[in-house]
Amino acid sequence: MTAVPELYILRHGETVWNAEGRLQGRADSPLTATGRAQAARQGALLAAAGVGNLPLRASPSPRALTTAEIALPGRPILLDARLMEVDLGDWTGALIADLAAARPDIATAADAHHWKFAAPGGETLEAMAARCRAALDDLDGPAILVTHGLTSRVLRCLALGLPPHALADLPGGQGVIHHIRDGQARLIA
Repeated sequence: MTAVPELYILRHGETVWNAEGRLQGRADSPLTATGRAQAARQGALLAAAGVGNLPLRASPSPRALTTAEIALPGRPILLDARLMEVDLGDWTGALIADLAAARPDIATAADAHHWKFAAPGGETLEAMAARCRAALDDLDGPAILVTHGLTSRVLRCLALGLPPHALADLPGGQGVIHHIRDGQARLIA
């Protein structure tokens, strides 16, 4: 992988399914009022940092695209399917609480993320890391990326030179911006 340019990585705003504790994966649900406010705040944070004019790439998922359109209205957006969320296979749309009740290994998992890569018919961490690495390799300068929770974590691991399985060690959150520059990360909130 080539050196990673400066990045501003945004996770989409809160969705109806996020609020319900439902797994989305590649499926979609609309942004809540909170999610729309989070996207607007991300736009204000980018403007305050003076970087709102950087090239903008987004997952084609409606929740990510809507976040990008609210945060940076009128800006051209390059849609990149490699920025999609992990495919959760048979678990798509399931309530996390229901899965945890049926699968004690999920309820007692040491972290809140790795178990998602075990979904029947879903995507592996290795496959997700490969597509995220390809997306990063295609960047030719600083960029704003609007994506998803797990995708953001994997992208940041790769950009920071960490193995993808270190994703649980990184901060998450909706309505924040993860800034990566020269191998260092900071949270803009």
